[in-house]
Amino acid sequence: MGLLQLLKSQFLCHLILCYVFVVSGLFINLLQFCTLPVWMVSKQLARRINIRLAYCLSSQMVAMLEWWSGTECTLYTEPQSYRFYGKENAIVVLNHSYDIDFLCGWTFCERFGVLGSSKVLAKKELSYVPVIGWMWYFLEIVFCKRKWEEDRTLVAQSLQKLHDYPEHFWFLLYCEGTRFTPKKHQVSMQVAESKGLPILKHHLLPRTKGFWVTVQNLRGKAAAVYDSTLNFQNNEKPTLLGVLNGEKYHADLYVRRIPLDLIPEDEAECAAWLHKLYQEKDSFQEQYTQTGRFPGPIVSPPRRLWSLINWLFWSCLMLYPLGVLLTGLISSGSMLSIIVSLVFCSAASVGVRWMIGQTEINKSSNYGNKE
Repeated sequence: MGLLQLLKSQFLCHLILCYVFVVSGLFINLLQFCTLPVWMVSKQLARRINIRLAYCLSSQMVAMLEWWSGTECTLYTEPQSYRFYGKENAIVVLNHSYDIDFLCGWTFCERFGVLGSSKVLAKKELSYVPVIGWMWYFLEIVFCKRKWEEDRTLVAQSLQKLHDYPEHFWFLLYCEGTRFTPKKHQVSMQVAESKGLPILKHHLLPRTKGFWVTVQNLRGKAAAVYDSTLNFQNNEKPTLLGVLNGEKYHADLYVRRIPLDLIPEDEAECAAWLHKLYQEKDSFQEQYTQTGRFPGPIVSPPRRLWSLINWLFWSCLMLYPLGVLLTGLISSGSMLSIIVSLVFCSAASVGVRWMIGQTEINKSSNYGNKE
């Protein structure tokens, strides 16, 4: 292990990284709150400001993956599809099997310049969480309660509001609804068997209703569905803690562009189409397991410097007052000040460990554990 790698694995470094992210995130949340008066005067201007503020926050995590960890992201796609990426609105269908698959999805968005405006379908509870949740609220993220009777109208109304969105966006959708675990897979395949659906080896059954509502309400605004399948080389099991430790992973992403016009409008036909799509995704994963690669050519865009520049800017801005404060505490020689600082650092370390733990598959929700 080299000296730099050893430094990256130290908890003090993790604490500093998380401090920069959380404190800058709260500051960005405050700036987003200040856009409310702008919203009343010009909704489109407020939206454009919030896109850039959201980028300031989410690109820090992308920079941590790309520049701190050095993780490589290889894209498999057809050249005729590649030319559309970043130049149109799209629904991105992702598999949900890894601790950091959301981070790889954000990296895909960053490579094509739509990270700040990217959307997801998220649990309503997340809208109350500081930093990420509050950022999403101002970014007009679509929130759901996982109760179809309420979500059908709520999600449709949120999606309709995006029809006059001023910049290109990608709507990231995890149709499985929850992360893949052996227990959830067993339950899901029991449901598949009872409904006469094909058994999937690498995926859970997709939730068709949410997909149909998304497609129907983004017709005329989104041009295509990007079917995206993620895997990691050499059976790597990436974690957010591993990324913080500076561990390098090798992500492979296979993307197919499917024009939205090819997706049936009828709900039952759309559901059948999605089930067929997931059978194909399962075959792609099986091929990757057998050969170590996805079909098609590799057409990978380079990393962009903007995420690194943004990360360095916020690090300098947030660490300077912290350095001044710590210097003052140490020079004061006050035992009370030192004790308070130690308590604060201990509490922060517990908080950091808790946040990292929430990204782990074994800490995922129980959603999907029952039929």
